[in-house]
Amino acid sequence: MLYASNPEFLREGSAVTDWYQTDRIVVGGSAEACARMRSLYSDIDAPLLECDVTSAEMIKYASNAFLATKISFINEIATLCDLVSADVDEVARGVGMDTRIGTAFLRPGIGYGGSCFPKDTRALDFIANLHGYDFHLLRAVIEVNQRQRLLPVRMLREVYGSLEDRRIAVLGLTFKPDTDDTREAPATEIVAMLRAEGAIVTAYDPIRFPVPEGAVGCETVAEAVVGASAAIVATEWREIAEADWAALAATMADERVVFNGRNALDAAAVRAGGGRYIGVGRPNA
Repeated sequence: MLYASNPEFLREGSAVTDWYQTDRIVVGGSAEACARMRSLYSDIDAPLLECDVTSAEMIKYASNAFLATKISFINEIATLCDLVSADVDEVARGVGMDTRIGTAFLRPGIGYGGSCFPKDTRALDFIANLHGYDFHLLRAVIEVNQRQRLLPVRMLREVYGSLEDRRIAVLGLTFKPDTDDTREAPATEIVAMLRAEGAIVTAYDPIRFPVPEGAVGCETVAEAVVGASAAIVATEWREIAEADWAALAATMADERVVFNGRNALDAAAVRAGGGRYIGVGRPNA
């Protein structure tokens, strides 16, 4: 019996495309095992890397950990941009123009989620601890990601003080658009934190499924935000990002705060409706 490790690098929402247009194929195992695996990919035009089993598995963990690191890094830069009045979107664009870095995963916001990045970063950190190594950088990546989820609640507390009995809309419940996966989605934790603060939470997602415990599900963005003291964009679904935010903000209450947790909205449109726009790393937007 032969054993081989063949990690996948498929993204939710584009798995079929990623299968046929992959950047690389990684196979770990003996020469015979790799030869048999190679034949399975005869119709895929991509570089194929053969290595030992442990290295193949490490490639998977290291790839996801590096991408998570880019996300947490740009979120740290976003925090600094808030402090010095720089625009993180422009910073990310300029940094990404360097071909050694690229623009992928340099999108600031309320952090990563899903079934891969949280699990794989924690697993790699566990492996490090198991072997007596303190992986400082990776732990910082994980800690920064957890902190980002606190941002909208902290910002709303700064505006309103107490959130008791305030109606707050959470828009987007999946961890990213174009998928139905809510595993490790920031929205789930944000709803829980808001409920713990005593807020009345409405929730909307284009995919109809049960909302987080304590939230009231809504059929449309408009239904979720009407009469709300604040709206939190947790997922940059097209239905949310391309909505008429001038009209939506006008239906909100109190300070009409719109926390753009994915920097996906037009700040001018929010303000045109009398809303107060708060982005991530965009203090002057």
